[in-house]
Amino acid sequence: MTFHSMWAELLPIGRSSASGGYRRYAWTGADADCRTWFKEQAEARGLVYEVDRNGNQWAWLGDPDAGDAVVTGSHLDSVPDGGAFDGPLGVVSSFAALDELRGRGARFGKPLAIVNFGDEEGARFGLACVGSRLTAGHLTVEQAHRLTDGDGVSLPRAMEAAGYDPEAIGPDPARLARIGAFVELHVEQGRALDLSGDRVGIAGAIWPHGRWRFDFRGEANHAGTTRLVDRRDPMLSYAETVLAARREAELAGAVATFGKISVEPNGVNAIPSLVRGWLDSRAADQETLDTVVGGVEKAAREYATAHGIDLDVVRESFTPVVEFDHALRDELGRILGQDTDLKVPVLGTGAGHDAGILSGSIPTAMLFVRNPTGVSHSPAEFAAEDDCEAGVHALADVLEGLACT
Repeated sequence: MTFHSMWAELLPIGRSSASGGYRRYAWTGADADCRTWFKEQAEARGLVYEVDRNGNQWAWLGDPDAGDAVVTGSHLDSVPDGGAFDGPLGVVSSFAALDELRGRGARFGKPLAIVNFGDEEGARFGLACVGSRLTAGHLTVEQAHRLTDGDGVSLPRAMEAAGYDPEAIGPDPARLARIGAFVELHVEQGRALDLSGDRVGIAGAIWPHGRWRFDFRGEANHAGTTRLVDRRDPMLSYAETVLAARREAELAGAVATFGKISVEPNGVNAIPSLVRGWLDSRAADQETLDTVVGGVEKAAREYATAHGIDLDVVRESFTPVVEFDHALRDELGRILGQDTDLKVPVLGTGAGHDAGILSGSIPTAMLFVRNPTGVSHSPAEFAAEDDCEAGVHALADVLEGLACT
C-alpha cells in the first residue's frame, strides 16, 4: 500500500462531522478502530504483531529478541478535536518507509519494529504519554490505577472494557533492553521549517514542561440577588490569573496557557463555588519555566486573597528538559546530509513526545516534517503531500543507515 492509500484509510476514523477534528481517545471505539488498522497493516506486510503489557502495539521485522533493534513509530490517539497529522503521520510514514526500503532491496542487519504508543495525548485521563511512561517506569502502577476520566471511569476499567488486562501494566525494562535506537517522525508543531524553507528537520531538545491544576474555592450564591460586595466569586480570581499567565510568559519568552476549565455548580444564574483551571507551561530551560509558573502562582494567590477565595495549586505532571541522544542526532544529520552540501536544521520544540519519555532509557531521536501554518492540536493542522513524501524518504534513509547492512 502507498502512503496515500494508508492515509485515506485512517483519515475517517474518529473524525467529528461537527468540528472536522479528531476524537480518538484512549480505550474508546475510535481508538479500537485505529488499533485494528495498525494490526492489519502489520499483518499485510508479514510482520510479527504483538501488544505489550501496557497496551502499546508493535510490528516486528526480524527477531524481537535479538537485541539492538531499530524502532520507529508514534501514536494514533488525539487531543479533543485535534488534527489529522499529530501522531498518525509518524505511524503511517513508518509503514511507508519500510515499504520503500523493501522496494530498494535493503538488507536488514538488525531487527526493525514499528510501534503505536497508547494514550500519548492524555486527552481522556489527563496525563500524557501513559503507554511510554508505564513502559519506562515513569508512571507507577498505583498512579496509573488512580487515573480517571471526566465520567469517573478509571484507567483499569477502561482497559478492561477494551479487552486488555489492567493488572499486567507496569515497567518493561526487558523490552527496552532489546532496543538500540528509537526514531520518531512527527509533524512540526510550529513554523521553524516553514520559515527556513526546509521540508524536514531533526529535533535537538524538548523544552521542560508541565501541567498545574489551580483550584479556586469560593461560595455559591444567587447571581441575581447577591450584592457584588457580598460575593466570594472564584471566577474573578481565575480570570485575573489567566491574564497573569499571559503576562509572565511574555516577560520570560516562554508559553503559558489555561486551556481547560471546570466550574461548579456551572449554572448561568449561579455564582460558582469552585473554578478549577489547568495551566500548561513550557520554556527553553528549567529556570525560566520555574520563574513563569512561580509568577503565575504568586499572582493567583494575591488575587485569591483579595477576593476571599481559597486556592490550591497541584502539579499534575512534569517533564524536565530532554536532550536527545547527541550521537544518534548527529548520525541522523550525517545520513540525511550525505551526498549534499545542505545541512538538515536542528530544532528545539515545546511539545512532549514518547521519544522524550524514552530518552532516559534508550537512545532516541526525532524527525520533523514541515507544517506550513504552524497550527497543531486543531483541525487546521496540515502538512503538504510533497512534504509528507519527503518525510517518508528521510525516515527510510535513516532506517537504512541504522538497521541495514
